[in-house]
Amino acid sequence: MTSFVAHHGLLAVFVLMAIDAVFPAASELVMLYAGALASGALVKSLDVLGTPTTGLKAYLAVVIAGSLGYLVGALAGWAIGFYGGRPFLARHGRWFHLGPDKIARAERWFDRWGDAAVLLGRVTPVVRSFVSIPAGVFEVPLARYTVLTAIGSTIWCLVFAGAGWALGSSWASFDHKFHYVEYAIVAFVLGLGAFLLIRWRRSTTMAGRADSSR
Repeated sequence: MTSFVAHHGLLAVFVLMAIDAVFPAASELVMLYAGALASGALVKSLDVLGTPTTGLKAYLAVVIAGSLGYLVGALAGWAIGFYGGRPFLARHGRWFHLGPDKIARAERWFDRWGDAAVLLGRVTPVVRSFVSIPAGVFEVPLARYTVLTAIGSTIWCLVFAGAGWALGSSWASFDHKFHYVEYAIVAFVLGLGAFLLIRWRRSTTMAGRADSSR
């Protein structure tokens, strides 16, 4: 992901943030790294519309690319929810990691916060990727949804790109430490898979024995 951002600059930021509006795509890491690139600590300059740029202009360009990308993805997600409705999610919700339990939680979220659910969702980690489609399903007015999403995504991009800017030359150390988190996640997933496999085999064996004893 960071390699994609490093090689394609603002286009990569735009695309990854658009994806994150519907699927979790580590927008925190995207904007952190983009901010670090904009600071000039990792590369001599960032390509901004064909012009090598660093400093405040590069930072603002990264924020704008991230905010617009996220807004485009969020509008696409709203359209999917609005025109597809609950029947679409019942058939294809798993494609978007939106099973019945998550839809139920999203509905409680919107019932509790009303229109503010969109703005709050956009600045809440993990939740932010599961707001777009439910907002369309629950028929949040498009104009209001667009404004709240634009505000929330801009705040998000400003904060994380700013943190990346501050991180600057320390990125290599951060990236090295982040790999250990990735290794821990992989180890956990493999361990969980092994546990479930053993549990499934035991249940299958016990069921077979029960059938043979009848």
